[in-house]
Amino acid sequence: MKGSPPKRRTVLTLPEFSWAVDCLRQWREEIRPLYAPSGSTGLWPSERGNQIITAGQISRAFAEVKREAGLTDDLDFHSLRRSYVTHLVEDGYDAFFIQQQVGHEHASTTSIYTGLSPDYRARVVDDAIARMAAQALTTQE
Repeated sequence: MKGSPPKRRTVLTLPEFSWAVDCLRQWREEIRPLYAPSGSTGLWPSERGNQIITAGQISRAFAEVKREAGLTDDLDFHSLRRSYVTHLVEDGYDAFFIQQQVGHEHASTTSIYTGLSPDYRARVVDDAIARMAAQALTTQE
């Protein structure tokens, strides 16, 4: 919420995203030392010494990369967060677990982040029809 202090967030590394651990390890051990001033403790140091990189700086950098890649203007840095939530839902993770992962107080907030793909929706409907058909055949016997 605007005006609220920043929340500390912890994101568990899931098997589907195990590559992220290696990326962060490489950043911390190989790349960050090239840019971080001595004594800096922030994971994402800025060019201004001990200051950390802000969300605004990340958004501006993302916008620049997005433009260079020719991606649509609808895509913003927060889209990555919405995509993460959607992938967790589509991969079958528990709704409360997902809510905790993204630090939402209310499940309704998490549901706003979810944009399920047409393939996923079709798969859910197909699975429901298959379960109903199997149940109907079982009760007729």
